[in-house]
Amino acid sequence: MTNQTDRIHIIPFINQSLGNSMYLVADPASKLAVVIDPERDVEKFVTAAQEHGYAIRYGLETHLHADFISGVHELQASLHAADPAAEYEIGASAAGNSEFPHRALNEGDVILLGELELRVASSPGHSREHISFIAYAQGSDEPLALFSGGSLIVGGTGRTDLHGEENTIPLARALFATMQKFAALPDDLAVYPTHGAGSFCNTAAGGERTSTIGKERQTNPFFQITDEEEFVGAATDGLGNFPDYYRRLPAVNRKGPRVLGGVPQPAALTPAQLQAEVQAGAVVLDVRDADRFLAAHIPHSFGIPVFAPLSTWAGWVLPPEARILIVADAPAELNEAVLQLIRVGFDDVLGYLDGGLAAWQAEGLPTTSVENIAAPQLKEWMDAHSAPSILDVRLQHEWDSGRLPGARLLEAGLLQEAAVEQVGSPQEPLLVHCKAGTRSTIAISLLERKGFTNLLALDEGIEAWKQAGYQVVNGKN
Repeated sequence: MTNQTDRIHIIPFINQSLGNSMYLVADPASKLAVVIDPERDVEKFVTAAQEHGYAIRYGLETHLHADFISGVHELQASLHAADPAAEYEIGASAAGNSEFPHRALNEGDVILLGELELRVASSPGHSREHISFIAYAQGSDEPLALFSGGSLIVGGTGRTDLHGEENTIPLARALFATMQKFAALPDDLAVYPTHGAGSFCNTAAGGERTSTIGKERQTNPFFQITDEEEFVGAATDGLGNFPDYYRRLPAVNRKGPRVLGGVPQPAALTPAQLQAEVQAGAVVLDVRDADRFLAAHIPHSFGIPVFAPLSTWAGWVLPPEARILIVADAPAELNEAVLQLIRVGFDDVLGYLDGGLAAWQAEGLPTTSVENIAAPQLKEWMDAHSAPSILDVRLQHEWDSGRLPGARLLEAGLLQEAAVEQVGSPQEPLLVHCKAGTRSTIAISLLERKGFTNLLALDEGIEAWKQAGYQVVNGKN
């Protein structure tokens, strides 16, 4: 929701698939604006600024993002393409040692926007170089808004374990100091985090995107911990796994990513052309939904439904330098797939299968299918002691809350690096399930690439099993 007064105008942009928020912040008087933590497809920021008559002067980063490619460079390219004389500067933390031209920001520095100013506050913890921005009307000491990035999040904090085990505890101690710093701000101060629900970067599970200091003081458990050791324990307990690409994107953002100059438009490929690209080393990415993928798909393709979300799971399981060929059923599905891929650094989308899988099948080319087993069928097999091995690919905390009898756990995100023997015999029947069917589809595609040939899926996952009233077992036992 837009927040506008005569002193500040804040327009949020929410990416549900990554669980992140970005902000266009403007001074209504001077019509000057900044964009904080933009993602790579920047046309939406440019369009919003034009609609309000704003001139974007800065692209600001709170930290070296681990979950998406920074859009400050694309924003610069877009603005300069429209007006080569446009004034624009990138602002990033001095402690981040970024290798591209930028204004290095430290505690107390000020970004001036006419009658509005953004004061830089050092806020390490989620990352070493993290900074936040506090907005003030020029000449006033009454803060208008806090842009807290990944440090203070609605109901929680940013994770401190994304930069190696050796940094987890020191960053948690730094985060404690940051939270104490923010706790001294006025209760009515609006808080605008970057990370939120859907992001692996945060420790909270709620769906709200914005808050106030007062609300966080009352409801955020990390605000209520005044002992540093207790805080460190809480901040580092039970964080779980996170996508593999989080380990490599900060370095990409420090160097400065490749400028695309807009969203790429992949080429339409015939089945024969797609085959030739596969033989040359490209990978097939099928972004259709679970039912369509299981019914028929190109052998050894990655199956990641576009709403999985694709961005997170592609980053987790695709090879970092993958040259990608997309199988989709509709233009909207294809376009969304391209957007999600470039947001996490997959720039080499070579093309898509023109006519979709139907065109492939019309040429008589091979497909693979996986049978979707309904919960009553699995229950019947269990009662007859003839059920296949069951692999649960949910997260540990989901497993702990209840599992299928006889199941084994191996999280979907860990399958890519798992040895075959960790899973089982490639020729034996194996039923794969998750909560509702999306992650099990991803897992099945990974297992097929490892040589598993006798796979089954549980239709609609463990939720269908529960809704049928069948037994679940305490996963902690």
